[in-house]
Amino acid sequence: MKITIEEIGNDREEEIILRCHEVSPEMMQLIGALKASKKGLIGTKGEEIHRLALDDIFYFEVVDNRAFFYCRDGVYESKMKLYEFEKYSQNSSFFRASKSTILNADKINYVSPSFSGRFQVTLLNGEKVIVSRQYVGALKKKLGL
Repeated sequence: MKITIEEIGNDREEEIILRCHEVSPEMMQLIGALKASKKGLIGTKGEEIHRLALDDIFYFEVVDNRAFFYCRDGVYESKMKLYEFEKYSQNSSFFRASKSTILNADKINYVSPSFSGRFQVTLLNGEKVIVSRQYVGALKKKLGL
């Protein structure tokens, strides 16, 4: 695959052109990540409102009907529902890890088997998250196993 980058002046609009023999799932994932990185998500931390990039999020979790973004520098509350975040992050590196958690595969440091067919994922920030056995297949697919 050949990659070409051309710097342009501020007077021209930026664009990305993909030339491919067929649109593969990897291409769709790349397109989804590009689109999502421009949108940004809103999270609150105390009284502060923050705009977060999808790439900054390690995982999204719902606890007691409250939704949270977990990032390297802290936890942000969100107004999004789990299904909304799942739809928003489709075609990206995120996958469902449990009934209440969506995990960013790009933030995984290593994976180790746990009891009852589950896996324990250690993220780049050292935090540990359990992947339910129902979603182990999605984890393996995202990791290419």
